Amino acid sequence: MRFVLPAISAASIRVGAALVMMTTALAPDIAIARPAPDSFADLANKLLPTVVNIATTQTLKSGPQTALNLPKDSPLQDLFKDFLGPQNVPRHVTSLGSGFIIDAAGLIVTNNHVIEDADQITVTLNDGTSLPAKLVGRDDKTDLALLKVQPKKPLPATHWGDSDKARIGDWVIAIGNPFGLGSSVTEGIVSARNRDISAGPYDDFIQTDAPINRGNSGGPLVDMDGDVVGVNSAIYSPSGGSVGIAFSIPSNLAREIIDQLHKFGTVRRGWLGVRVQAVNADIAEGLGLSSASGALVADVSGNGPAAHSGLHKGDLIVRFDGKPVPDSRALPRLVAETPIGKKVTIDYLRNGKKMTAQVVVGKLPGSGNPPPRKSVPPPKGAQHHPEIGLSLAPVNGDTRAKYHIGKNVQGVVVIAVDPKGPAAEKAIRPGDVIVEVQNQPVHSPEDVSKRVEADAKAGKKVEVMLLNRNGNLAFVAVRLG
Repeated sequence: MRFVLPAISAASIRVGAALVMMTTALAPDIAIARPAPDSFADLANKLLPTVVNIATTQTLKSGPQTALNLPKDSPLQDLFKDFLGPQNVPRHVTSLGSGFIIDAAGLIVTNNHVIEDADQITVTLNDGTSLPAKLVGRDDKTDLALLKVQPKKPLPATHWGDSDKARIGDWVIAIGNPFGLGSSVTEGIVSARNRDISAGPYDDFIQTDAPINRGNSGGPLVDMDGDVVGVNSAIYSPSGGSVGIAFSIPSNLAREIIDQLHKFGTVRRGWLGVRVQAVNADIAEGLGLSSASGALVADVSGNGPAAHSGLHKGDLIVRFDGKPVPDSRALPRLVAETPIGKKVTIDYLRNGKKMTAQVVVGKLPGSGNPPPRKSVPPPKGAQHHPEIGLSLAPVNGDTRAKYHIGKNVQGVVVIAVDPKGPAAEKAIRPGDVIVEVQNQPVHSPEDVSKRVEADAKAGKKVEVMLLNRNGNLAFVAVRLG
């Protein structure tokens, strides 16, 4: 979950809203707000199976560590060696987020920042099933990504709703995986619309007071009809926890981006070739405008689609393709959503005179996403062991190279750790090598399975393992789940 501190940086952002009930007899033109439901249980029960937990593994290079000036004979040498670990050794970092299924065949929507730079992506379904995920495509400008898993049976899927119909004060629920605790449901209202939090060029967030925290990123914001109206993406917080101000990407924007990612693996955006700026009160007065609205053209690109349309610096664009342009933020979104090659009419003001221009929308240079990062498939022979919360693989040439395992080390390498499993409590991490289980050497994931199953049947509650981490041996006791 992205978050911001006040006046420091932009990344994550609710206000309360009072609902005034009025009868149609007194005010026939005012819509009647829905009353608070007695319970959200039926809606949550329907939607929980469509929301998934996402875990990613990323390899980070360690920087040089500060040398300690200790005497050679000092007993603290070994202590600090174990504490700091070897220098310049890559670290394997696991992060968590959320997502939701949009197709029974296994298509899953999440945030780009949840899976960005991941070497391996694992999706855990609501029933506990873990599946490796492939990255179909991602868009850093809107913070969206599309994943694909291969389920053995059709999955329950959500439905996109119309975010334009979500009104300030409407009830919504958010579902996700806060702090890695597992699927959680929170409720609130739509607090505001069209929020710009400086997260990207196409900001148009729904603001909500439904409690959202780290780990909720990528989960759905759902209306009372059970339709997804937003993708939870950011919070505003001085502490990193929920203070009741959260932001979701509107479903109408997300659906268009996800459709393109599914179809092309990338996003193709329209391009006009003009640079615009906001109109403030002084500029409006100086230009003789009745209000500070529209998008003021500050420059026209010499090789852009608008270069020969007649648009000049100082023109004020008020409508694009029949749609009003209320401010400078609206125009880039409207242009980006327009099909490439479409001929559109632009209405603008020049010296107070109404004028029109015809422009064929081009493709934004550099449009699309960075090349999708290929998910690394699990090593051959890999197995998941839910009893201890570990995914294991044989130690061979491939895993030795990936996890920097010494040539003399034998055993079974950890390739993934269930954040809710018993092994995670003991700080076991990818790259650790299990050398022995209950004083018995192991050479394959099957050896571990047989040992754990036999001990579980014998009534053992704790499994003692000998681990090799970066050449250092240590015993770890893992309670069987």
